[in-house]
Parts: sequence; structure tokens; C-alpha cells
Amino acid sequence: MRSLPSAVLICLALAYVVGGSLLAAAASGASPARLPASAPPAAAQRPAALPAAGTSIDNDAPARHARRTACLKDAKTKKLVGAQRSAYVKDCMAAS
Repeated sequence: MRSLPSAVLICLALAYVVGGSLLAAAASGASPARLPASAPPAAAQRPAALPAAGTSIDNDAPARHARRTACLKDAKTKKLVGAQRSAYVKDCMAAS
């Protein structure tokens, strides 16, 4: 508990110093709009190319999901487990 009062005093001193420098900047007429901003990162300047809406990726996902579900149900009816089930589903997906 001895370090708590000293930690509080340090935090208050830092707040006073930072607050004082902000007040001095405001008194001198420097507004945040006038201050030069740092350059944004290159990734923020140029967004990544997005695929066009309605591409085959968008349309194919539900069909792939339905095929996989059908293959999994078929593997379950055949009582396949483990590596055999994985191989069967992979082959079934490739055949569809």
C-alpha cells in the first residue's frame, strides 16, 4: 500500500504536465486542425481489390455447402469413420 500514494502522485504530475502543454498549445492558437497530421499508413490509403458482387465465388459457396452436406450424410449412412470418411467426402466433392 506504500506505493499507491506515490503512484497517484506520479499520475497527477503527468496529467498536470500534459494538461499544461495542451493548454499552452490552445492559448497560442494552434488548433488540432492546423497541426500537421502524420501520414496514414499505405494500407489505409489504398483498399484491397474486392471481387465484384455476384462472382462465381459468391454463387458457388451455397452449392458447395449443399454438396458437402449431402456427401457427409451419405458417408454417415455408409457408417464411414476417420480417414475413410474424409477420403470419401473428398472424392464425393470432386465427383460432384
